[in-house]
Amino acid sequence: MLKTIHNLNLKNKRVFLRVGFDVPLGDDGKINGKEDWRIRANLPTIKYLLKENCRIILATHLGRPKGKIVKNLSVEPIQEKLSQILNLPIMMVSDCVGPQVKKTADKVQGGEILLLENLRFYQEEEENNLDFAKKLASLAEIYINDAFSVCHRQHASICAITKFLPSYAGLLLEKEIGILSEAISNPKSPATIIIGGAKAKTKVPVIEYLLDKFDNILVGGIVANVILKAKGIDIGNSLLSDIDLDEAKKISFKDNKLHIPVDAVVCNDKNKIILSAIGRIGDNKILDIGSETVGVYSKIISNSKTIIWNGPMGKFEEEKYSKGTKKIAQAVAESAAYKIVGGGDTIFALSQFGLIDKIDFVSTGGGSMLEFLSGKKLPGLEALEN
Repeated sequence: MLKTIHNLNLKNKRVFLRVGFDVPLGDDGKINGKEDWRIRANLPTIKYLLKENCRIILATHLGRPKGKIVKNLSVEPIQEKLSQILNLPIMMVSDCVGPQVKKTADKVQGGEILLLENLRFYQEEEENNLDFAKKLASLAEIYINDAFSVCHRQHASICAITKFLPSYAGLLLEKEIGILSEAISNPKSPATIIIGGAKAKTKVPVIEYLLDKFDNILVGGIVANVILKAKGIDIGNSLLSDIDLDEAKKISFKDNKLHIPVDAVVCNDKNKIILSAIGRIGDNKILDIGSETVGVYSKIISNSKTIIWNGPMGKFEEEKYSKGTKKIAQAVAESAAYKIVGGGDTIFALSQFGLIDKIDFVSTGGGSMLEFLSGKKLPGLEALEN
């Protein structure tokens, strides 16, 4: 059973709070107002701890520095943004372990926040290194995980650290698990899941698992390309992921719950955009779902009572290939269903189209959300149960 901070005496405690503030930075190196949603999602836990006069040691990763110090992946922009949001000074150290960090952490007073530098500047973080975790744990008395977005990772600040401190789930993590558990175990029917984008290696197994649990599964993007290829349909020069097609062949293509594109927006070698029926792609490249597919998917969406969406329908970043994703986003937004979305690209697309406020719950997790939905045990959650 997941241990939470409810009914826990946190008064004046020094708390190591792991959050998932892996947010995009603009060209100016700052976080704009549309990209701070992951930070805002953790505010209930941060404010709860501040109310308890906790001394907060805040830790996150940013990007993929691969165990090296990368100047433009410093968490300084997070310090600035969080300070603005809370209207509170946020202290920061230029490291996350070591004597100077320990000395600074010991001086943090009740109601103050100390932000550690990017955890992934150390390769030991991603190695789930016990010594590194012990150093992190030495900064606090209690560990709280509020980073659902990385609970599928077996990293030091997610798993190993729980061996050294009493460990609990934060309010956001508890909320994420509650909502997703309800959606997967007791969805209002008809229940529809939309899966697109890339990363078919993680998404195809989800489709296989959810065929028994959802009434409709709509696919797009590279995920759809992989399924079409596995079905023996020619996709021309369209992108695939590194998944073994044998994995995709395990999906029952006869199952009428699975809906694949019937047409697509393609680009030929002369950079000309064409609408083609699936199976007649030729040497072209699929970059969006076509209008007929949009119509079929939109009708299913409008009749649904539960919708979960992870992954765009095409290369929406380019306006000429954004129509499919935009139309599906509009159909989801207009639906009376309970709507859950996850994954950075999906959330970015909805924000770009001005529709994010129409969604009932925005999950901070992409990969972790998918793994949770596919029935896998997340290492970060298991660590809190031990």
